[in-house]
Amino acid sequence: MPSLLPHRFLFRYSFPVRYERKLPKSGKKLLGLPADFALPDLCELDKAEPIAELRVAWNERGLGIAAELKGKKRAPQFDPRNLDASDGLRVFIDTRNTQNIHRASRYCHQFILLPAGGGPQGADPLAVQAPILRAREEAPRANIAEIRLAVASSKTGYALEAWLPASALYGFDPDAQPRLGFYYALRDCELGEQFLSIGPEFPFAVDPSLWSTLELVR
Repeated sequence: MPSLLPHRFLFRYSFPVRYERKLPKSGKKLLGLPADFALPDLCELDKAEPIAELRVAWNERGLGIAAELKGKKRAPQFDPRNLDASDGLRVFIDTRNTQNIHRASRYCHQFILLPAGGGPQGADPLAVQAPILRAREEAPRANIAEIRLAVASSKTGYALEAWLPASALYGFDPDAQPRLGFYYALRDCELGEQFLSIGPEFPFAVDPSLWSTLELVR
Protein backbone atom coordinates (compact mmCIF):
# COMPACT_ATOMS: atom_id res chain seq x y z
CA MET A 1 0.00 0.00 0.00
CA PRO A 2 1.49 3.39 -0.94
CA SER A 3 2.31 5.74 1.91
CA LEU A 4 -0.07 8.64 2.50
CA LEU A 5 2.88 10.76 3.60
CA PRO A 6 5.98 11.67 1.59
CA HIS A 7 8.93 9.49 2.56
CA ARG A 8 10.94 12.58 3.43
CA PHE A 9 8.40 13.48 6.13
CA LEU A 10 9.06 10.28 8.07
CA PHE A 11 12.51 11.31 9.34
CA ARG A 12 14.29 14.20 11.01
CA TYR A 13 17.40 15.11 9.07
CA SER A 14 20.70 16.43 10.36
CA PHE A 15 23.47 17.39 7.95
CA PRO A 16 27.12 18.07 8.82
CA VAL A 17 28.40 21.37 7.42
CA ARG A 18 32.12 21.76 7.01
CA TYR A 19 34.23 24.64 8.28
CA GLU A 20 36.05 26.83 5.76
CA ARG A 21 38.27 29.53 7.22
CA LYS A 22 38.84 31.43 3.96
CA LEU A 23 35.31 32.72 3.47
CA PRO A 24 34.13 34.94 1.99
CA LYS A 25 36.68 35.18 -0.77
CA SER A 26 37.78 38.38 -2.46
CA GLY A 27 38.22 37.13 -6.04
CA LYS A 28 35.69 36.28 -8.74
CA LYS A 29 34.41 33.38 -6.66
CA LEU A 30 32.65 34.54 -3.51
CA LEU A 31 32.64 31.01 -2.05
CA GLY A 32 33.98 28.54 -4.62
CA LEU A 33 32.92 25.52 -2.56
CA PRO A 34 34.02 22.10 -3.86
CA ALA A 35 31.65 19.15 -4.25
CA ASP A 36 32.29 17.73 -0.78
CA PHE A 37 30.44 20.72 0.72
CA ALA A 38 27.19 19.65 -0.99
CA LEU A 39 24.08 18.83 1.03
CA PRO A 40 22.73 15.33 0.43
CA ASP A 41 20.05 14.98 -2.22
CA LEU A 42 16.81 13.74 -0.67
CA CYS A 43 14.79 13.93 -3.89
CA GLU A 44 15.49 10.29 -4.69
CA LEU A 45 13.54 9.23 -1.60
CA ASP A 46 10.39 10.29 -3.45
CA LYS A 47 11.76 9.23 -6.84
CA ALA A 48 12.10 12.86 -7.95
CA GLU A 49 14.88 14.45 -9.97
CA PRO A 50 16.79 17.34 -8.37
CA ILE A 51 16.98 20.59 -10.30
CA ALA A 52 19.92 22.01 -8.35
CA GLU A 53 22.77 21.22 -5.99
CA LEU A 54 23.25 23.18 -2.79
CA ARG A 55 26.55 23.57 -0.97
CA VAL A 56 26.97 25.08 2.49
CA ALA A 57 29.98 26.11 4.58
CA TRP A 58 30.59 28.12 7.72
CA ASN A 59 33.12 29.88 9.87
CA GLU A 60 32.98 32.25 12.83
CA ARG A 61 32.14 35.14 10.50
CA GLY A 62 29.00 33.61 9.00
CA LEU A 63 27.38 31.08 6.70
CA GLY A 64 27.94 30.53 2.98
CA ILE A 65 25.27 29.02 0.70
CA ALA A 66 25.66 28.17 -2.98
CA ALA A 67 23.02 26.86 -5.40
CA GLU A 68 23.74 25.70 -8.94
CA LEU A 69 21.02 25.00 -11.50
CA LYS A 70 21.60 23.25 -14.81
CA GLY A 71 19.32 22.34 -17.68
CA LYS A 72 17.76 25.77 -18.21
CA LYS A 73 17.04 27.33 -21.59
CA ARG A 74 15.78 30.72 -20.40
CA ALA A 75 17.12 33.43 -18.13
CA PRO A 76 15.89 33.55 -14.52
CA GLN A 77 12.55 35.33 -14.07
CA PHE A 78 12.03 38.18 -11.61
CA ASP A 79 8.73 39.74 -10.53
CA PRO A 80 9.24 42.80 -8.29
CA ARG A 81 5.58 42.64 -7.22
CA ASN A 82 5.82 39.03 -6.07
CA LEU A 83 9.19 37.76 -4.91
CA ASP A 84 7.68 34.37 -4.07
CA ALA A 85 6.89 33.94 -7.77
CA SER A 86 10.43 34.93 -8.82
CA ASP A 87 13.15 32.41 -9.55
CA GLY A 88 15.44 32.03 -6.58
CA LEU A 89 16.17 30.47 -3.22
CA ARG A 90 14.39 30.94 0.09
CA VAL A 91 16.38 29.91 3.15
CA PHE A 92 15.13 29.58 6.71
CA ILE A 93 17.63 29.61 9.57
CA ASP A 94 17.05 29.14 13.29
CA THR A 95 20.22 29.97 15.21
CA ARG A 96 18.91 28.01 18.22
CA ASN A 97 17.68 24.93 16.30
CA THR A 98 14.53 24.81 18.42
CA GLN A 99 12.82 21.75 16.99
CA ASN A 100 9.73 21.78 19.21
CA ILE A 101 8.18 25.16 18.39
CA HIS A 102 5.51 25.70 15.76
CA ARG A 103 5.78 29.49 15.62
CA ALA A 104 9.03 31.26 14.82
CA SER A 105 11.08 32.95 17.54
CA ARG A 106 13.40 35.93 17.24
CA TYR A 107 16.19 33.49 16.33
CA CYS A 108 14.34 32.39 13.17
CA HIS A 109 15.19 34.11 9.88
CA GLN A 110 13.93 33.99 6.33
CA PHE A 111 16.04 35.30 3.44
CA ILE A 112 15.05 35.38 -0.21
CA LEU A 113 18.10 35.13 -2.47
CA LEU A 114 17.50 35.90 -6.13
CA PRO A 115 19.83 35.63 -9.14
CA ALA A 116 18.31 38.76 -10.69
CA GLY A 117 16.35 41.82 -9.64
CA GLY A 118 19.06 43.92 -8.00
CA GLY A 119 21.07 46.89 -9.27
CA PRO A 120 19.94 49.79 -11.46
CA GLN A 121 19.03 47.52 -14.40
CA GLY A 122 17.74 44.59 -12.36
CA ALA A 123 20.54 42.36 -13.63
CA ASP A 124 22.35 41.87 -10.31
CA PRO A 125 21.54 39.29 -7.62
CA LEU A 126 19.25 40.45 -4.83
CA ALA A 127 18.83 39.54 -1.16
CA VAL A 128 15.72 40.32 0.89
CA GLN A 129 14.96 39.53 4.51
CA ALA A 130 11.32 38.50 4.74
CA PRO A 131 9.18 38.11 7.85
CA ILE A 132 7.97 34.68 8.90
CA LEU A 133 4.19 34.67 9.10
CA ARG A 134 2.55 33.86 12.43
CA ALA A 135 5.89 34.32 14.20
CA ARG A 136 5.77 34.61 17.96
CA GLU A 137 8.64 37.11 17.73
CA GLU A 138 10.30 38.70 14.72
CA ALA A 139 14.03 38.42 14.15
CA PRO A 140 15.90 41.74 14.22
CA ARG A 141 16.21 43.32 10.81
CA ALA A 142 19.54 42.60 9.18
CA ASN A 143 21.57 45.13 7.25
CA ILE A 144 20.99 43.64 3.80
CA ALA A 145 23.95 45.58 2.43
CA GLU A 146 26.20 43.29 4.49
CA ILE A 147 24.95 40.19 2.67
CA ARG A 148 27.28 39.44 -0.23
CA LEU A 149 25.98 37.82 -3.40
CA ALA A 150 27.51 36.59 -6.64
CA VAL A 151 25.92 34.95 -9.66
CA ALA A 152 27.54 33.26 -12.64
CA SER A 153 25.27 32.60 -15.61
CA SER A 154 25.75 30.11 -18.40
CA LYS A 155 23.75 28.92 -21.40
CA THR A 156 22.26 26.10 -19.33
CA GLY A 157 21.72 27.68 -15.93
CA TYR A 158 23.30 29.74 -13.19
CA ALA A 159 25.25 29.46 -9.95
CA LEU A 160 24.18 31.71 -7.08
CA GLU A 161 26.45 32.24 -4.08
CA ALA A 162 25.49 34.05 -0.88
CA TRP A 163 27.45 34.97 2.21
CA LEU A 164 25.28 35.60 5.28
CA PRO A 165 27.49 37.33 7.86
CA ALA A 166 27.07 36.64 11.55
CA SER A 167 25.71 40.17 11.95
CA ALA A 168 22.71 39.20 9.77
CA LEU A 169 21.95 36.07 11.82
CA TYR A 170 20.68 37.07 15.24
CA GLY A 171 22.00 34.65 17.84
CA PHE A 172 24.69 33.11 15.61
CA ASP A 173 27.21 31.62 18.04
CA PRO A 174 28.88 28.47 16.64
CA ASP A 175 30.81 27.73 19.84
CA ALA A 176 27.78 27.80 22.13
CA GLN A 177 25.19 26.74 19.55
CA PRO A 178 26.82 24.50 16.91
CA ARG A 179 23.48 23.39 15.46
CA LEU A 180 21.24 25.50 13.25
CA GLY A 181 17.68 24.87 12.19
CA PHE A 182 17.65 25.04 8.39
CA TYR A 183 15.33 24.71 5.45
CA TYR A 184 15.34 25.81 1.84
CA ALA A 185 12.87 26.11 -1.00
CA LEU A 186 14.20 26.64 -4.52
CA ARG A 187 11.93 27.87 -7.29
CA ASP A 188 12.50 28.00 -11.04
CA CYS A 189 9.67 28.84 -13.43
CA GLU A 190 11.21 26.59 -16.07
CA LEU A 191 12.50 23.60 -14.08
CA GLY A 192 10.09 23.55 -11.15
CA GLU A 193 10.69 23.51 -7.42
CA GLN A 194 13.05 21.74 -5.04
CA PHE A 195 12.80 21.49 -1.27
CA LEU A 196 15.21 20.32 1.39
CA SER A 197 12.74 17.70 2.59
CA ILE A 198 8.94 18.03 2.64
CA GLY A 199 7.16 20.29 0.13
CA PRO A 200 4.36 22.87 0.10
CA GLU A 201 1.80 20.35 1.36
CA PHE A 202 3.31 21.11 4.78
CA PRO A 203 3.60 24.61 6.34
CA PHE A 204 7.41 24.73 6.44
CA ALA A 205 7.34 28.49 5.77
CA VAL A 206 5.76 29.19 9.17
CA ASP A 207 6.61 26.13 11.29
CA PRO A 208 10.26 25.73 12.42
CA SER A 209 9.54 22.24 13.77
CA LEU A 210 9.52 21.09 10.14
CA TRP A 211 13.04 22.35 9.46
CA SER A 212 16.13 20.16 9.45
CA THR A 213 19.42 20.63 11.31
CA LEU A 214 22.83 21.81 10.17
CA GLU A 215 25.68 20.59 12.37
CA LEU A 216 28.58 23.04 12.23
CA VAL A 217 31.62 20.76 12.34
CA ARG A 218 35.32 21.54 12.08
